[in-house]
Amino acid sequence: MPLPPLFANLRLPVIASPMFIISCPELVIAQCKAGIVGSFPALNARPASQLDEWLHQITEELAAYTRSNPARPAAPFAVNQIVHKTNNRLDEDMAMCEKWRVPLLITSLGAREDVYQAAHGWNGIVLHDVTNDRFARKAIEKGADGLVPVAAGAGGHAGAQSPFALMQEIRQWFGGLVALSGAIAHGRSILAAQALGADFAYIGSAWIATDEARAEQAYKQAIVDSRADDIIYSNLFTGIHGNYLRASILRAGLDPDNLPVSDPAKMNFGSGGNSAVKAWKDIWGSGQGIGTITAVESVADRVSRFEREYRDAAAELCANTAAFLR
Repeated sequence: MPLPPLFANLRLPVIASPMFIISCPELVIAQCKAGIVGSFPALNARPASQLDEWLHQITEELAAYTRSNPARPAAPFAVNQIVHKTNNRLDEDMAMCEKWRVPLLITSLGAREDVYQAAHGWNGIVLHDVTNDRFARKAIEKGADGLVPVAAGAGGHAGAQSPFALMQEIRQWFGGLVALSGAIAHGRSILAAQALGADFAYIGSAWIATDEARAEQAYKQAIVDSRADDIIYSNLFTGIHGNYLRASILRAGLDPDNLPVSDPAKMNFGSGGNSAVKAWKDIWGSGQGIGTITAVESVADRVSRFEREYRDAAAELCANTAAFLR
């Protein structure tokens, strides 16, 4: 199906995923100016009153950029809402999103019909992230407009299913918007996501090692220095399975190869039993695709690289496909 007009000005079919702590107005604005959807978690704005300031900054700067660059306007931005019962800010944050008429919401950790209806009230579009087909069906039944299948290899909280399996099952019954997540950090992988049936590639870890990301330099360098083998999949730190950098686990004094299993019911977002360790701050999330990230650079330069790789891969695919179809 055709994409909604909201996405008409994208340079690449990419949504930058919202990253806890890391995503900030400067990163989002740079992503949107570069021609991809930028996003951030509402909970990154602390205290809650700061969300109003952030949305004002993002909205005004992108509007000014578009006025100055009518031939290449800014892409839209998105806000991620954690709809789990532990988020006592949800109502307040949703009110701010309504005030600023946030064009795109990404919901996580639960499908909420009231949240979807609220967003539709200001003509917002809502994507919900899921790790399997069962959760995908629930989200659409409750009114989500689209899905973010979080496949194996994605950074942070991630599923365990192959993107091939997950996309096949979802596309058997759902024809709406889909943004595929999981180890995407190259233009070739963006094209592959489309080949699997996704409308967008949903990319997170590649933006950590950028000038605009709100990450300490050691974290950025760890992304550059690490490869897929350096990613550890564990539920110790938050109660939900996620992918983390081995280097940060070692730095916290833990053995990445012998991590205990946490009680998933706790949703502790804590330390895994080590009071000196804070999840996300000390234990760094990352996906398996970072082997292609070899330097810290600006968002604009990274998007330009993705575009070159994407175009090259598309040309090669067309040539190879033509050879088989003639």
